[in-house]
Amino acid sequence: MDLISWHDFMQVELRVGTIVAAEAFPQARKPAWKLTVDFGADIGQRRSSAQLTALYQPEQLIGKQVLAVLNFPPKQIGPFVSECLVTGFYRDDGAVVLAVPDQPVPNGARLA
Repeated sequence: MDLISWHDFMQVELRVGTIVAAEAFPQARKPAWKLTVDFGADIGQRRSSAQLTALYQPEQLIGKQVLAVLNFPPKQIGPFVSECLVTGFYRDDGAVVLAVPDQPVPNGARLA
């Protein structure tokens, strides 16, 4: 594992947001949902393609707070532009478990 400096870590914009919309993404090569995440008034809403279909249905995702990287460049995924990276952890079976705060925090709060 390569070590990074505190400065390197601080360059990553890891922020919390609330999922406000989740819908099917049938054009994705790997099963995924199209998410809209609200990061608060200062940042606004961003969209993301997330491979969460093994463990989450759209109705389970609405209202859930998630941790996302906001300062990657937009990524074209088929007809969709992903504007942030919603984070999670891979299980042994390949399913992704969302990285979430264990208590509510304001949308847009930065990981400390």
